[in-house]
Amino acid sequence: MLKKKKVLLALAIIPMYLLVRCAAHNPEFIEAYYSNGLYPVVSKIWRYALGWIPFSLGDILYALAIIYVLRWLYINRKRLIKDTVNWFIDVMLAVSIFYFAFHLLWGLNYYRLPLHKNLNLNANYTTEQLVKVTKKLTAKANELQLEITHNDTLKVDILYSKNTIIAMAPAGYVNLKAVFPDLEYNPKSIKKSLFSYPLTYMGFSGYLNPFTNEAHVDALIPSFKFPTTSTHEIAHQLGYAAENEANFIGCLAAINHDDIYFKYTGYTFGLHYCLNEIYNRDVALYEHLISEVNKGILKNYQETYDFWEAHENPAEPFFKAFYSNFLKANKQSKGMKSYSYVVALLSNYFDEKEL
Repeated sequence: MLKKKKVLLALAIIPMYLLVRCAAHNPEFIEAYYSNGLYPVVSKIWRYALGWIPFSLGDILYALAIIYVLRWLYINRKRLIKDTVNWFIDVMLAVSIFYFAFHLLWGLNYYRLPLHKNLNLNANYTTEQLVKVTKKLTAKANELQLEITHNDTLKVDILYSKNTIIAMAPAGYVNLKAVFPDLEYNPKSIKKSLFSYPLTYMGFSGYLNPFTNEAHVDALIPSFKFPTTSTHEIAHQLGYAAENEANFIGCLAAINHDDIYFKYTGYTFGLHYCLNEIYNRDVALYEHLISEVNKGILKNYQETYDFWEAHENPAEPFFKAFYSNFLKANKQSKGMKSYSYVVALLSNYFDEKEL
């Protein structure tokens, strides 16, 4: 009887996969009944349960799971040859449970309506729009940089501790809620990752644990990146799975924060994406526009670049390729390159707005 149940649960991954594929073609259903129905309830339950714990329970569970899997594979190494069928059933049972939990607790958000439809924004934009918005962001970023440092050649150093930045991050969503009522973030559950060293060498600045709904920020990244990384991961918690959408919402949350350092990192975050896109379209135009950016801002960008360059390693492309393929499997056709699509949202959102 036990074996029969195991087989049924293992085979359940087939109808589950078909249901997820079906869901991918029905974003209106997912938006209404999951992303704005079941998921907010599940997310809040997890955040109430684990948000008060000062360390990441999810990181600990990941570590224990890795140890358990390695131990199980070692103990059952001979079964792979002698009892292949039952070994395979056990593996598929675990995969089936993992697949179900991932999609129930968070993963179906990959298949919700695109953000530009919810915000009534155009998905396309012209180079003229991009240049217009880039100049707006440049002017605002220059203004804030000069207000903080009183010298346009000095980079901005955020004087808050990283724990303080994490604690402050949700305030941006309080203000943003006035513009987008659905972006209510309470209670909070955002923490520094216990795996910051491996996370850094894998090339990632943060992540959301889909099973515990804890948002994580790499504790080693420069403080300049901490505010927008924190608001980005909160966007994931709120159900925005697509990286370009989380970048856009995280950018707005930082910009709408009352604190000047958050505002600065928000505007420079958006500006960086716009400048990169202009570089891809017209290098001469890029050189002209970047000459208008205060030297202090460029030094902040360089600080971040130097950090990641110092932690490059041969394994990083493997991890990024794996994650890129994961994104492609979840309706983000360009994989990690989909991060740059935040420019379309920024260009259309800020096109007619005064900053």
